[in-house]
Amino acid sequence: MDKSKVYFTDLHTKPGVNLLDKLEKLVKTAGIEGIDFKNKFTAIKIHFGEPGNLAYIRPNYAAAMVRMIKAMGGKVFLTDSNTLYTGRRANAIDHLEAAMENGFNPMSVGCQVIIADGLKGTDYTEIPLNLKRCKTAKIGTAIADADIIISMNHFKGHEMTGFGGALKNLGMGAGSRGGKLEMHSASQPKIKQENCVGCGQCVKSCAHEAVSLNGERKAVINYEHCVGCGQCVAVCRFNSAVVIWNESADIANEKIAEYAYAVVKDKPAFHINFIMNVSPDCDCWSSNDVAIVSDVGIAASFDPVALDMASVDLVNKAPVISGSVLAKKLEKENHQHQHDMDVFSTIHPDTLWKAGIEHGEAIGLGTKNYELVVVK
Repeated sequence: MDKSKVYFTDLHTKPGVNLLDKLEKLVKTAGIEGIDFKNKFTAIKIHFGEPGNLAYIRPNYAAAMVRMIKAMGGKVFLTDSNTLYTGRRANAIDHLEAAMENGFNPMSVGCQVIIADGLKGTDYTEIPLNLKRCKTAKIGTAIADADIIISMNHFKGHEMTGFGGALKNLGMGAGSRGGKLEMHSASQPKIKQENCVGCGQCVKSCAHEAVSLNGERKAVINYEHCVGCGQCVAVCRFNSAVVIWNESADIANEKIAEYAYAVVKDKPAFHINFIMNVSPDCDCWSSNDVAIVSDVGIAASFDPVALDMASVDLVNKAPVISGSVLAKKLEKENHQHQHDMDVFSTIHPDTLWKAGIEHGEAIGLGTKNYELVVVK
C-alpha cells in the first residue's frame, strides 16, 4: 500500500498568526476543501471532556472548524455518544450539561451539540461489517446518519488501548452504549442484586425477554436468551446492570478499529490529532495528571491509521516532562535511551496499541506507512 500523507504543524506562533490560523492552514493544505460539504450533514466527532478534567481539546479549535465547514456550505454539528460507565456523560441530559460546562455550546462553537445515541444511549444504527471481531457495529444514530465525518482527537495515553487518538475517538467514541459493551467485554452483562431497586426498566427495555424480576423484585438475567446488547446497562440508573470488564487488550483494540471502520464506511472523512497536553490517561476521568511529554503540535490526514501512527512517532521523539508518570517510570527502570522508547507501552505496559493500528491496516481502514508533510 502507498504511503498516506500526514500533515503536521508545530505550536510556534508569531504576531498576526495564532494557533487557530495555523489550524486552518493545516487542514486546508491537507485537502479538506476537496470534500463537497454543500448542504451535507457534517458530524464533528469530539470528546467533550469529563468536567474537572482540563486536558481536553479547547472549544476554540472546534469553533474554528465549524466556521470553515459552514463557509463551505456544510450543515455541521458537534457530537459524541454516551459513556458506558456511570458518570456525567452517561445520558444525554447530563452529557449536554457537561459539554456546555466545558465550553461546547452553540454560543461558543457556532453550531448545535447533539448526543449521537440519544437520551439513554439506546438510539443506534447497526452497520453491517462481517469482519474478524464484529458482524455489525452499533453506531450512535446521529453519527451514522451524517453524510461526512470530521474527527477532532485529543492524542494522549489510555489505560485500555495504550493511547487514544483518531481510532479510539471514532470507534469507541461513536459506539452506542451497547456498542461500547461489545468492545469492552467478551461476556454478557451481570446484575448486582444488592443495587437493584426493582424498577423494572431493564425488563421493559430488553428486546429478547432475557431479564425478569424474581420474587424479591430483583432483576435476573436468563443467559440462554441474552444476546449481550447492553440495553439493560444503558437504562439502569442504579449501577445494578453492569459490564463484566474482561476483554483482552488486543481484541479490544481490534474491535475499536472495526467500529472506526463502520463510522467512516462509504462516506468522506477527515481527521485531526491535537498532540498537546499529552496526559497519561484518558479524558474520561474527572481529573488529569501532568502531561508526559512536551506539547508537540497538530496533525491532520484523510487516513486515521497513518495519523495515529505518525502521532505515536512524534510523541516518542518529544522531550519527557520531568516529574511526570513517564519520567518516574523511566527513572525507576533506569532507562537511558529515549530514542528507542515506546512511550505508551512504557506508561501502560499491559496494553497493546499496535494491535489496533495493525488491524486497522488489515481491514482497509488505512495504512501505518506515512509521509509527514510539515506545514509552517
